Amino acid sequence: MTLRFLTGGESHGRGYVIVVEGLPAGLRLPRERFTSELARRRRGYGRGPRMALERDELTFWGGLRDGLTTGSPLALSLGNSEWEIWRPAVDAESVDVEAAACRAATCPRPGHADMAGIVKYGHDDCRNVLERASARATAAWTVVGVVAGLLLETVGIGVREAVDSIGGLSCTRPLCDEEWDRAAASDLGCAREEDEAALVERIVAARDEGDTLGGTFVVSLTGMPAGVGSYAELDRRLDGRFAAALMSIPAIKGVEIGDGFRLADRPGSGAHDAIVRDGRGVRRRTNRAGGIEGGMSNGEEILLRAAMKPIPTLRRPLDSVDIRTGLAASAHVERGDVCAVPAAAVVGRALGAWTAAVALAEQFGGDRLSEFVERVAAFRRKGEIFRE
Repeated sequence: MTLRFLTGGESHGRGYVIVVEGLPAGLRLPRERFTSELARRRRGYGRGPRMALERDELTFWGGLRDGLTTGSPLALSLGNSEWEIWRPAVDAESVDVEAAACRAATCPRPGHADMAGIVKYGHDDCRNVLERASARATAAWTVVGVVAGLLLETVGIGVREAVDSIGGLSCTRPLCDEEWDRAAASDLGCAREEDEAALVERIVAARDEGDTLGGTFVVSLTGMPAGVGSYAELDRRLDGRFAAALMSIPAIKGVEIGDGFRLADRPGSGAHDAIVRDGRGVRRRTNRAGGIEGGMSNGEEILLRAAMKPIPTLRRPLDSVDIRTGLAASAHVERGDVCAVPAAAVVGRALGAWTAAVALAEQFGGDRLSEFVERVAAFRRKGEIFRE
């Protein structure tokens, strides 16, 4: 069994089309789980006005009957509630010349895909680039992450996320289940309420200055059995897959696993996780490796951390050049956010879930959900023999 997905669509287009292939038959997909997670992706103090306008109109087209997957490709769409407003300028078959001219973007934004995209594809309007490069595409990825998370739950694997910092101000990292739950419910993704006031103040200051903020977030996977992934080939290494998935999120510029870059400054005796046996069986005394060693899960909590740069759309734009005239100009201004770190954390959770689900599906297979669950359970029992 191999899982894969494909999406099509643009930020201000009719919507996004999503096809997920390889799901086992019999997986229940409650609509409310999608609705809830899509709403969390729109969360966060500092988001732009578009978040109040988006409706995420989810439609199931195939691969699902009576709420259960059938084994056929799962087909969904996310309709754009602003489509009719933008249609004259971005319609797939015919655009209104005046409307298209009004929506044209000819001054690339530093830090965005605009400049590289027009060079690659030969466009003279950044609109052809920014519509697909937009972080709006992460709404479709969030849908895929919900599907993956529901599959993981059937084998006892949980995925969660929390904001770690915004604009250089650190949050308290969750230590217990209650704090992870608090972060999931918080508008800013914080584990503790006392951190939010300082973050709001920092975001307000950036907004008043016409600036934007980045930050960091953490993703946790619990219940992953040891031995998922492989050291045999680079494309099967679990750490490489997680890093690639998180780095694919727009504006993410760094990823670390466990203690990550901090390990480079420690001696080996302070960098690795001793193996001990106690009343709970064989375990690690610490988790500096973040649950992955040699490209494989080691049975401990998998901890991922990603760094998001500030959003490149500024109300006080940076210097640029008009690609049609060649003259100096200010960068294009599109509706944007002051800070989207809490939303990026939700997307990070989605892609963390997807990456884990793909690795498990490849390793254990199963055309029926019951087969997949039984194979993972059998693999866990083999591992428990070593722990006795």
